[in-house]
Amino acid sequence: MFREKSIRKHLIFSGRVQGVGFRYRAMNIAQMLGLTGWVKNRWDGKVEMEVQGKREEIGKMISMLYQQRFIWIEDIEEKEIPVEKESSFSIH
Repeated sequence: MFREKSIRKHLIFSGRVQGVGFRYRAMNIAQMLGLTGWVKNRWDGKVEMEVQGKREEIGKMISMLYQQRFIWIEDIEEKEIPVEKESSFSIH
């Protein structure tokens, strides 16, 4: 049976994404979907994330973040980067 390989994305979220629980919700969603990576606030009011897993699960995570109360995502800068060896999702 074909097994989908993991991908890794570097994402920068802008909008109302700081001070609204974005990082904690991102971590909870990632853990629920079996994704790894990290998320952190940036000095410019944006949130930066690297997330790794199946493409479909990463898409679900982004979709779920759009649906969270108080969070308003205006834009996402996104690029695919090399996969890393890691086992969890953390807040930096």
